[in-house]
Amino acid sequence: MKVLVVDVGGNHIKAQATGQKERVKILSGPKMTAKEMVRSIRKAVAGWKYDAVSIGYPGIVRRGKPVAEPRNLGRGWIGFDFEKAFGCPVKVTNDAAMQALGSYRGGTMLFLGLGTGLGTALIVDGVLAPMEIAHLSYKNGRTYEEYVGEAGLKRLGKRKWRRHVLDIVTRFKAALEADDVVVGGGNAKLLHKLPAGVQLGANANAFIGGYRLWT
Repeated sequence: MKVLVVDVGGNHIKAQATGQKERVKILSGPKMTAKEMVRSIRKAVAGWKYDAVSIGYPGIVRRGKPVAEPRNLGRGWIGFDFEKAFGCPVKVTNDAAMQALGSYRGGTMLFLGLGTGLGTALIVDGVLAPMEIAHLSYKNGRTYEEYVGEAGLKRLGKRKWRRHVLDIVTRFKAALEADDVVVGGGNAKLLHKLPAGVQLGANANAFIGGYRLWT
């Protein structure tokens, strides 16, 4: 089976398919609707052959469907018929969960995605559990995401941002009894030193996770 994997982010949307070395990247942003995403991706991958699609969605997904509009994109994602739009079977999962699945090697693993927001997912003995703990209260009336997401990075500067990332990683690792923590997302590259049991992920793992959804 050939799978087209679409990783939807607040700033960019990336796509890659089985057998394709090329990876396409298009701009997203607050005006990007579900319909426009499909149109843009289908245009960008015209000529590629695929039998199914995996979508990593930056929001809450239940039973394979978005149940809340994304915070950093346009509207129209809830109730959108992705299978009809792509013309083939489609699986939708949280974007952090998809990258977590591609990063998983065993045991209990916590994934934290540092990008426009903060994506979180936990895998316990192979069972994937997407989470939305990013929006829980952290400090000074702000959420975890408001400290370590893109807005927090701009507000705090790199040094303070790094300190809060390490604090949150340590808190979550202990609370969830994780054997390993993988920190991924576009801003993970800004981290210089990580505690034991914590490692940097690779954005390419999102595509591995997308393929694994069908195996």
